Amino acid sequence: MKRIILVALLGFSGTVLAEGGMLQGSCSACHNIKGPASQTLKAAFEKKGPDLFYAGNKYRSEWLVSWLQKPGRIRPAGIYYGGHIKSGAKGDEIDTSTLTDHIALSKADATSVAAELMKMKPHDDLIAKEKVESGTVSKQMGEMAFNKFLGCMACHLIEPEYGGVSGPELYTAAKRLQPQYMASFIRSPQAWEPKSMMPNKSLSEVNIQKMVHYLETLSKEAANAN
Repeated sequence: MKRIILVALLGFSGTVLAEGGMLQGSCSACHNIKGPASQTLKAAFEKKGPDLFYAGNKYRSEWLVSWLQKPGRIRPAGIYYGGHIKSGAKGDEIDTSTLTDHIALSKADATSVAAELMKMKPHDDLIAKEKVESGTVSKQMGEMAFNKFLGCMACHLIEPEYGGVSGPELYTAAKRLQPQYMASFIRSPQAWEPKSMMPNKSLSEVNIQKMVHYLETLSKEAANAN
């Protein structure tokens, strides 16, 4: 592997040293960059950052470049919710003192890091099985399925401060994630992460397509709001 740091994504800091225009260091303290995914709950709960060994199958390159320059928290309560909460007046609250902000990179460094991450594609087989059809779903109909029928809002935000916080927010999901990855992960989260907390809802092909279109609708609305 080239001597380039794969900085901590989605809200966790890493050690970054610049030398000769290249980043060097190691992100292994926070991320799994070699695979496989965690095979035990203990290992999954101890993760400090998301797995990056399949980053090229998961993320959009342009989003990586942009996010690394101006990082924002994707998981409001970190990778493992149980490790970042405290008791509050209304019950569990996020203990922000336990969360670390991500370092911002220059455009050149962000571009280099993103390029390296996009080479990591061990799950081309899973991606190849997916074909996301073009289409749209209204926010109202999508939210009915997402929240009332599937219960996804228990863990995910669909707007800032609207929804659950134990999982990643989803109002920018379609902007940061490849559509085939979203479809594949919805179809079988455990194919990507055997100990994922995300349940397999056993959705039909039609409903998987609808959920991907709903996430696209959320991202477009979030972009327009900004």
